[in-house]
Amino acid sequence: MDENNIIICRCEDLSLAELRDVIEDGYETIDEIKRVIRLGMGPCRGGTCLQLIDRVLAEYQGTGRDAIQQPTNRPPVEGMKLKEIAGGLDEI
Repeated sequence: MDENNIIICRCEDLSLAELRDVIEDGYETIDEIKRVIRLGMGPCRGGTCLQLIDRVLAEYQGTGRDAIQQPTNRPPVEGMKLKEIAGGLDEI
C-alpha cells in the first residue's frame, strides 16, 4: 500500500498526500491547514487527525511536536435547540 493513500481524516476523507501537498505549498500551522482543506473540521472535530497533523508538521519542520502551534478552538457562541433550527420558534 502506498503511504500517500492513507486516509488521515476520515470525516473529510483526506489523505496523507493531500496533507503533504498543502504543507509543501507553504502552509505551516494547523489553523492554516484547517482553513485550506478542512482537515479536522468534521463531526469528530479533529479527535484523531489533529494529532496526526502535528506529527507530520513536526517531521517537515524538523522540530518536536511540542513546537507545533496548536489550533484555535472556538466554542459555539450560544446553545441552540433543534426545534429552533427546524423553524419551531413560535412554540418556544
